[in-house]
Amino acid sequence: MSIAAPYVVILLVAIFTTILANRAARLIALRVGYTAQPDFRKVHQRVTPYGGGAAMFVGLCVAATAATLLNPLRTVISSSNEVFGVVLAAGLIFMVGLVDDFREMSPPAKVAGQVLAATILYFSGCTMYQLKLPLAGFIVLGPSMLPLITAIWVFALTNAINLIDGLDGLAGGIVAIASGTLCIYGLRLEELGLLPMSNVGPLIAAITCGICLGFLPDNVHPAKLFMGDAGALMLGLLMSASTMVIGGRTPPTSGVTFFFFAPLLIPVFILGVPLTDAVLAFIRRTASGQSFQTADKNHIHHRLMRLGHGHRRTVAILWLWSALLSAFVLVPLFFPKINVFIPVGVAGLAMALYTWFHPGLRSAPEPELEDISLVAHDAHE
Repeated sequence: MSIAAPYVVILLVAIFTTILANRAARLIALRVGYTAQPDFRKVHQRVTPYGGGAAMFVGLCVAATAATLLNPLRTVISSSNEVFGVVLAAGLIFMVGLVDDFREMSPPAKVAGQVLAATILYFSGCTMYQLKLPLAGFIVLGPSMLPLITAIWVFALTNAINLIDGLDGLAGGIVAIASGTLCIYGLRLEELGLLPMSNVGPLIAAITCGICLGFLPDNVHPAKLFMGDAGALMLGLLMSASTMVIGGRTPPTSGVTFFFFAPLLIPVFILGVPLTDAVLAFIRRTASGQSFQTADKNHIHHRLMRLGHGHRRTVAILWLWSALLSAFVLVPLFFPKINVFIPVGVAGLAMALYTWFHPGLRSAPEPELEDISLVAHDAHE
């Protein structure tokens, strides 16, 4: 698609800028002591510098600036204050994460930073305007509801990405897949005339995908660089911004793809892995009387590793699940006849995940092996 050419250019700018910034970020982080120390909750076993978030923020700023130099994208940027608002909000939440990396912030202070970043998005116009829900129909959001919904959306996605950032390359890879999918989805809607060419969602998604791809070479296992909360929160904010301006502005049209019945299901699918993990963490911690911010080792990636998968295989499995979920969004948009199979496919994926993670449905270990493992465990203690 010729419409995609300038977005590909910006994607490449974001990739190469972030790659170049990684080295400087790593050196500076080591010099100032901005590092992750191993402990019982973390998988990594050596001191690793943070700074990936800073490298990605540099990539974001350079790519957004480069977009103003391309005629097709200059119109997108100049048509509103949304891109400026996204960069400003990303800078704010990056600083919140940076402080949290150096000295752990209290949950209320962290939430306040997320709400403030969401407020910047709202006042810049980067928010959703409407909801289309099954059975409920098309709902136009009033000014009194928009700030609250924007804050909830930002809070949900920033925390979801932050929680899944537990293995080398996991969060960066999932967000790269999700944002790439969202960019293609938005451009396809523009090509079909269902979104205006001035929508900033595909541009934000392309930059997000680029900075993740540029960061990954230094973050795959064994990682040389971590993104930290500064990077994870920023990626969550970028994803919340792009999903709101695409999924929350889709016109009341049906028959093109299943997701037109509820466009805001798009981020639920493409970010299915981190959102599911966040929901399970909330239920698990609430049921045990713990704060949502309490860290544990019961996330999806921890469960996969306890099932015997290694570090890289666990990350590859979750990348694959994200790619499969993203395919459910993209394929029907290009091949509408497949729409009828989406509910069946979703049910199949849900059953597969339930079977995989439910301990009662998995074969129990042999008694002899179980006894040996218990003896070894007692001896170790």
